[in-house]
Amino acid sequence: MNSRRACVVMTTVSNRGQAEKLVRTVLEARLVACVQIQEVASYYWWDGKINQDTEQLLYLKTTGDKYQALEALLIANHSYDTPEILQLGVEAGFEKYLQWMRKETG
Repeated sequence: MNSRRACVVMTTVSNRGQAEKLVRTVLEARLVACVQIQEVASYYWWDGKINQDTEQLLYLKTTGDKYQALEALLIANHSYDTPEILQLGVEAGFEKYLQWMRKETG
């Protein structure tokens, strides 16, 4: 993937307060241009059993060259032992938005 190509990174946290704290941290570090928060119901395997929790899903808009630093910052500030951190490539998008995103992430 081109290092300046757009990507979306996803992570979940357990509550809105943690989500907002994490959002402020990554925005202030200029590792993302935009973050959206959405409440989701998560179902997953953990410690040999199926669990269900309400979580906050963060969609972090950034570029490939920011991913490693973003991942490190998320891990350092995350409350989960094994946080979901997934990078999804963006195949196409509105060019004016993509230019803004690249500008804001420096």
